[in-house]
Amino acid sequence: MGKKKEKPIDLKNLEPEEKLKYEVAEELGLLDKVMEQGWRSLTSKETGRIGGLVTKKRRSEKAKTQTSRSIGPVEEQNSTP
Repeated sequence: MGKKKEKPIDLKNLEPEEKLKYEVAEELGLLDKVMEQGWRSLTSKETGRIGGLVTKKRRSEKAKTQTSRSIGPVEEQNSTP
C-alpha cells in the first residue's frame, strides 16, 4: 500500500469537531508533537486522554445549551389592579 500524502494543517480552517480535538491536544501540551509527527505518533494513553476530554467538553456544552433553552425568557406579570 502507498503512503498517505501529508497535507499541511490549517488550524484556522477546521471543522468544529476537529478544532476541539486540536484545542485539547494543545491544553495537554501535545500539539507540537501532533503538528510535527502526526496523530499516529501519540501513545494510546495520550489519544485516550484527548478523546476523554473532548467528550467531557461536548457533554458540558450540550448541558449548557439545554439549560439555557429550558430556562428561556421569563415573562413579567403585571401587578397593577
